Amino acid sequence: MNLGWWWRLFAGALAGFLFFHGFAATETAPNYSFMYDATSASTLSYYDYIIVGGGTAGCPLAATLSQNATVLLLERGGSPYGNPNITKMASFGAALSDLSQSSPSQRFISEDGVINARARVLGGGSCINAGFYTRASDEYIKQAGWDGRLVKESYQWMEKSVAFEPSLGQWQSAVRDGLLEAGVMPSNGFTYDHIYGTKVGGTIFDQQGNRHTAADLLEYANPSGLTVFLHASVHKILFAIKGKRRPKAHGVVFRDTTGAKHKAYLKQGSKNEIIVSAGALGSPQLLMLSGVGPAQHLKSHDITVVLDQPLVGQGMSDNPMNAVFIPSPLPVEVSLIQVVGITHFGSYIEAASGENFAGGASSSPAVEYMNNLDETTFRGGFILEKVMGPISTGHLELRTRNPNDNPSVTFNYFKDPQDLQRCVQGIQTIEKIIESKAFFRFRYEFLSWPILLNMTANAPLNLLPKHYNPSMPLEVFCKDTVMTIWHYHGGCQVGKVVDLDYKVLGVDALRVIDGSTFNDSPGTNPQATVHGCEDIE
Repeated sequence: MNLGWWWRLFAGALAGFLFFHGFAATETAPNYSFMYDATSASTLSYYDYIIVGGGTAGCPLAATLSQNATVLLLERGGSPYGNPNITKMASFGAALSDLSQSSPSQRFISEDGVINARARVLGGGSCINAGFYTRASDEYIKQAGWDGRLVKESYQWMEKSVAFEPSLGQWQSAVRDGLLEAGVMPSNGFTYDHIYGTKVGGTIFDQQGNRHTAADLLEYANPSGLTVFLHASVHKILFAIKGKRRPKAHGVVFRDTTGAKHKAYLKQGSKNEIIVSAGALGSPQLLMLSGVGPAQHLKSHDITVVLDQPLVGQGMSDNPMNAVFIPSPLPVEVSLIQVVGITHFGSYIEAASGENFAGGASSSPAVEYMNNLDETTFRGGFILEKVMGPISTGHLELRTRNPNDNPSVTFNYFKDPQDLQRCVQGIQTIEKIIESKAFFRFRYEFLSWPILLNMTANAPLNLLPKHYNPSMPLEVFCKDTVMTIWHYHGGCQVGKVVDLDYKVLGVDALRVIDGSTFNDSPGTNPQATVHGCEDIE
């Protein structure tokens, strides 16, 4: 692809990291003179660029483009600053469990019966995720057609400020050593690189447990070139059609919390564009609401068809995650994802521990279940496996014409047998870790492997019917206990909905830049790649 617009754009923003000493997320919020509530927006305004979605991709885009142009960044959520449920590692999961309208996380349930979440806050998924930071593999970068040198430089600039080396406690160290005993070799120590074996990855939490998010990148914006509106819900992209060879995006309609309507248009200029960075659910949803999508589906919702594009909303994927809970006879540290085993068979093995992980459980019944356990039973952690790719795909459709409503999404977990086989091999590797000498002191001898599997299978992890018992094969365990690790992607994929420069096919002045363009999830966690080129929870 032409990297002139993509990685070089981000390189400009990320170069600012070299001078970034990093304010702690719990300190006084940055004084962003350009950030307002959408209720203060004028009825009509004009900009060189309009970015929809202030998440992991939208924030660095806005910061960079504002250097030489006027930019409007529209974010449907609020500010992350001053909210300890976002800023403190010890509070991880609290935002995911918050079902209020003001929550930075919006829950959705896929048609598969798996409970999931999408970000609704400035900074996007980097404000509510587990904070793991790791690069995409060299093979992924090559297949995407990106310039390896520019990608590496962008990663390095980010790592100077928003990525940190975690301090391993006893639980994470035992998992690391157990992975090596299980044959996930070699030991690669601490590295951001995606390489086979066992490694310690990075984190966006600093040594004080403060989270550093994509919203921090707005520190490098040109204040006179950027306007950010919070609680601004974009309802539609406006297209000029008359006298045009093909539809041209030229404005957006957004509403504030009072329901008042605002219109923002592009100024005259050949390079001026609307950029959609609303995430893997929000971006295909907005294209459809704006008349770009499968014609029959749009007509069924009384949406005027601007462009019949049947591939919008197709190719939706979510990496299936399955975990085993291990009660510990010893106290364990509070830890999120730090160690990862990157296997040759296509599964990534990770772990978390301490009392905070229940808050990040993927369903409210699971949270209630964990909260009702006594302290001794609750003490411990879980080891999980995530299937790479995945190969299985589904689709997204509108439920309503309200952009604040979740669309209907089907991921078809384990539809492809190779995904299921990778899960089975991942669970078998977890068994080897639990049975290892390194992990021995963190498990009760009387809790055998079949008992641990049965305990996990009986927990309310999803809304699927339960079939598993210890006499059944691991394939049943995988299907019954599937959860999300929030790495879903697709819906506006390269070569199908957007071209190699991320321009929407069939229309002018419109791009999509976020995880909806991915065919596969990059690395063991997409966050770093979405930051540098997004997400990216």
